[in-house]
Amino acid sequence: MLYLSQVLGSPIFDADGERIATIRDVIVRYGEEDYPPVVGLVARYRRRLFFMPRRNISTLGEHGAKMNCGVLDLRPFTRRTGEVLLNKDVLDNQLIDVDGKRVVRVNDVLIIQVADSWRVSGADVSFQGFLRRLLPKRFYGSSKAVEVIDWADVGYLATDSASATVKLKSSKDKLSRLHPVEIAQLAEALSPIHRTEIVESLDDEIAADILEEMSTENQARILEEMEKERAADILEEMSPDDAVDVLGEMNDEKAQELFDLMEDDEKADVAELMSFAHDTAGGLMTTEFVVFPKSLTVAQAIARLRDMAETPNMIYYIYIVEEEHSWKLCGLISLRGLILADPTLQLSEVMREQFQFAHPNDDAEEAAQKIAEYNLLALPVIDDEGDIAGIVTVDDAMEILLPKNLDRRLPRLFG
Repeated sequence: MLYLSQVLGSPIFDADGERIATIRDVIVRYGEEDYPPVVGLVARYRRRLFFMPRRNISTLGEHGAKMNCGVLDLRPFTRRTGEVLLNKDVLDNQLIDVDGKRVVRVNDVLIIQVADSWRVSGADVSFQGFLRRLLPKRFYGSSKAVEVIDWADVGYLATDSASATVKLKSSKDKLSRLHPVEIAQLAEALSPIHRTEIVESLDDEIAADILEEMSTENQARILEEMEKERAADILEEMSPDDAVDVLGEMNDEKAQELFDLMEDDEKADVAELMSFAHDTAGGLMTTEFVVFPKSLTVAQAIARLRDMAETPNMIYYIYIVEEEHSWKLCGLISLRGLILADPTLQLSEVMREQFQFAHPNDDAEEAAQKIAEYNLLALPVIDDEGDIAGIVTVDDAMEILLPKNLDRRLPRLFG
């Protein structure tokens, strides 16, 4: 077991025990493995930095490295694809600890020997790790007050090295173990460029869920920095009301460019909401909801729900309309009520005919207050013709009713 700080600056000896160079960095290959293997050293001879491959090293320890051959290749060191320099790219940088659900700073790196190879085992994030780099061993002692994060739990490594390929190829599955709220909170603790890297690394649907948990300003900055086709794909996965908000945060030219790249169906939903003022119920609502005709039986409605190719992320109520392909709202039933109802009854017999609603031009805060006052999970928005135009959900209402900034500290209640 070895710490990086104990290796850096140590001598490199040839096979005869003569000192020939100094260790300046340790190189590992970053890929699909939980514990990246050491592939070589960056060595310094006089003023020249060169690569020393792992196969030429017989021992590595606190007292340095020893070669197993007498031939040196002094060609200048050049980083290869997939290589990470532990000193340059890892030390003093931030990483996401998936198990601890936090962002921490790397003060040292633990390397272990496994058979005839060396691998990165963990990251020391304790103050002891910092002291180990600064003070001789006799001063910092052998205190056990260290905290080493298992490298298998490293969900993301933030590095400012443009040439390092420390992206999220192998970290994608690790981050996906976290809730989107947790990933968003961790990402917002990092710099803007690293937030973008995290979102870019994940599937469109997960990336959209994460963005919806961030501030609108951060959503816009991330999508603006991404490749435009990918940004449009993620916009399509977002709720239409959230997509409208983030497009409104961008400059007009960029917003129009991304909007034009969206698929027709999603573009139509977004365009419909864009026609409403931001401070109205229409501007607050989403067009993601489920409607069924009142002639269906409860059993038929449940079967349709199961067969739907896509359903809203959160189904609070089923909205009942007069007939198939109609938007004329005549009642609603909660999802719980639908499941518990007699499967042989028609929806017209079990629906609630009296319910609260808003008009698209109603004040957004009034609509939010109605949700709070009546303890609703969603409020239908009905136009002049009696058609349902959308719904205002409780999480969007919270963003208006809670004190500024507090809403972003709380997870979406029903996410």
